[in-house]
Amino acid sequence: MNLSSNLTLAECCRSQTAKRLGINNTPDDDNVIENLKAVAENIFQPCREHIGSPLYVSSGYRSPELNVAIGGSKLSQHISGMALDLDADVFGGCTNAEIFRYIKENLNFDQLIWEFGSDENPDWVHVSFHRWGDNRKRAMRAVRHEGGGTEYQVIID
Repeated sequence: MNLSSNLTLAECCRSQTAKRLGINNTPDDDNVIENLKAVAENIFQPCREHIGSPLYVSSGYRSPELNVAIGGSKLSQHISGMALDLDADVFGGCTNAEIFRYIKENLNFDQLIWEFGSDENPDWVHVSFHRWGDNRKRAMRAVRHEGGGTEYQVIID
């Protein structure tokens, strides 16, 4: 099933952890699929067209069981199909930093997170979108602490 011109449901559900643990990571809720279509059409597809080359989804939908298995937040927008983790570095069409800046400056989004990495480039970009239009345009940076834990710093420009 295509969610947008260049993104399939299978790409959004792919998970090595789910495969290894025998977890079914395919949504069976039409609302989740509609949320995935919305984030695909409003975030993924404009990014894909902007860079003109493939864009890797490292995490999309996460079933509640998979989310627990990976230690995800109980409130993760991945569970409801509203979030994608994008990794432009995989195919080399552009950098993750360029994708982050493009989304921040050009698209409507709920949360946009520069996930770890360096000051020059995040390891990946987390982005979420609410199809009913209540998007906060909240840009943040995730920073790991030496003793464990993650801090989310709001980016204000």
